[in-house]
Amino acid sequence: MTTKKLADKNTRKLTRMGRAGGSLGLTIPKEMVSELGWKERQKVTVKKIRGGVLIKDWRK
Repeated sequence: MTTKKLADKNTRKLTRMGRAGGSLGLTIPKEMVSELGWKERQKVTVKKIRGGVLIKDWRK
């Protein structure tokens, strides 16, 4: 298995979710998820900001 460069490792593709294609999914590197202490199926908030997207842990 070849080693990916850091820039390549953090480059992701948007993927169509379901047949209707109303949503797109984005994977996050598992190392990043572990560092944040997030778990599978955890709720997060997604907010559009100038020039990008902000993803944060969901809080009540």
